[in-house]
Amino acid sequence: MLHVIGRDRTWIYSHPEEFLSEEDTQKYYALIARRAAGEPVQHLTGKQEFWGLEFEVSREVLIPRSETEHVIEVALDRLAVREIRAGRKQTLTGDGLQIADVGTGSGCIAIALAKELPGARILATDISLAALAIAERNATRHDVAERIEFSKRNLLAMARGIPLFDLIVSNPPYVGHNEKDSLEREVRDHEPELALYGGEEGYELYAELIAQAARHLKPGGLLVLELGHNSLPAVQPLLGAPDWTAVSVTNDLAGIARVIVAEKTSTK
Repeated sequence: MLHVIGRDRTWIYSHPEEFLSEEDTQKYYALIARRAAGEPVQHLTGKQEFWGLEFEVSREVLIPRSETEHVIEVALDRLAVREIRAGRKQTLTGDGLQIADVGTGSGCIAIALAKELPGARILATDISLAALAIAERNATRHDVAERIEFSKRNLLAMARGIPLFDLIVSNPPYVGHNEKDSLEREVRDHEPELALYGGEEGYELYAELIAQAARHLKPGGLLVLELGHNSLPAVQPLLGAPDWTAVSVTNDLAGIARVIVAEKTSTK
């Protein structure tokens, strides 16, 4: 209702005497019917909040989830630790940092990092041009478009001449095709399959993504990945020596292993 009439909750409570117009009433009931049929609220309103920011969403992008905010938290924490270890100032501005967000979707991770690290430059990739168009609009809306390059790529496939990165983050597709029938209809029927499914088991994309990240991270650079609910046993062994060190896992509020981070081994 708030979406239909363009008002906030405070206005609703402070104007109990108001009536909906016939036009707004019809719009409201049309949205209720779509929601009853399983369409996500975010697709009805065209927006979703993430990291305190409002993002445009549609059927072309995965709806940002609160669990993904752990990716931002872990990335910022590990970058801060790296600064302290190097004896640099603890106020993290991102000056000089090169960051890649793989499978950016709505752009929520890249844009949140751009807001938190105003000195960083970010490459945001996605295989979907429609998703990249939405991400670009979100970046413009939040005044960070000049610091984010949006590029159509499969995972982290790079042309020669791309600089090495200090940080690579990704929320890759990690749902298994074998789980499709168990998904909520809001997810199964309305979110993009390209952003959902990572193979039959769900964790198949991680091996190639991790291999690409090893080639495109600076020594001491960080890789931060969101995990599916059952993907840790398959992913963690991919982050062993000699390429990776300082691997750690962060659980979400439900106690599920949600984020894994690893540091690219320094070379002498």
